[in-house]
Amino acid sequence: MTSNFQRLPRPLKKAQQLASCRTVRIAVLGQGAVGKTAITVRFITKRFIGEYDPTLETIYRHVFSVDGECVQFEVLDTAGQEEDTILIEEKIKWAEGFIIAYSVTDRCSFDEILRLRFLISHIHSGLKRHGDALPPVVIVANKKDLQYDRMVTTEEGSSIAQALKCPFFEISARDSYEETVAVFSLLYREVASSGALSAFRRKVSSKLMDKIPRIHSTATASLSMRSFSLSSVKDFLTD
Repeated sequence: MTSNFQRLPRPLKKAQQLASCRTVRIAVLGQGAVGKTAITVRFITKRFIGEYDPTLETIYRHVFSVDGECVQFEVLDTAGQEEDTILIEEKIKWAEGFIIAYSVTDRCSFDEILRLRFLISHIHSGLKRHGDALPPVVIVANKKDLQYDRMVTTEEGSSIAQALKCPFFEISARDSYEETVAVFSLLYREVASSGALSAFRRKVSSKLMDKIPRIHSTATASLSMRSFSLSSVKDFLTD
C-alpha cells in the first residue's frame, strides 16, 4: 500500500548549518561603560542586561540570517580599558568589520572615535590583505534613551560619521532589539560587499586572541529563565 504521507525535511544538524554559513568577525570598540556588551548581548539574546563585569572580554558566536543568508557572527566584545598596544593591534587585525560605540551621555567616549578610527585604518593599511580596501566601520551612539543626561547631539554624531565616511546609528540597547539588529546587519553587508569575506582570505589568529574565551549564543539562551548578567555568563564560557 502506497502512503501519501510526505516526510518533512529534517532540520539541519548544527554542523551542517554552520558549514553553509558565512563567517564574519566583528570587533566592538569604544571606551568603558558606553554599552558595548549591552549592544552585543542584545543582538545575540534579544535581552537587555542591566549589570555586567566591565573587565570581561569575550568572543560571542551567533548564527543569524541577513537578507536570507546564513551568517555566523563572531563578535569580539572588548573591555574598553587602557591596554597594551600589542593587544589592541591583535584585536584589530583579527576583525573584518568594526563597531565604534560611544555614549551620548559621555563626551570623552565621543572624542575617542577619531583615535580608534585612525588605529583601524593604520593597522589594516599595513596588512594589505584586501587590496586597497579598508575594513568597514559603523559608528554607533548608544543610550539615546537617557535624554536628560545627553552631552552629545545627534547632529554631532552624524557629522563625524559623515566626515569619516562611516554609517551612523543612534540607538538605545535598553529599548530596542531591532536597532541592534540593524547595526550588525548593515555591517555584515558592508563587509560582504568589500570583498573581505573571500573564501581564500587568510584568517588572522594569534596566541593572544586564542586566550579570549568564546561563548556560543546557544549557551546564553539557556539563561532565559533567570536574570541575565555577565557574572552568570562566566559559567558558560568555553575555550
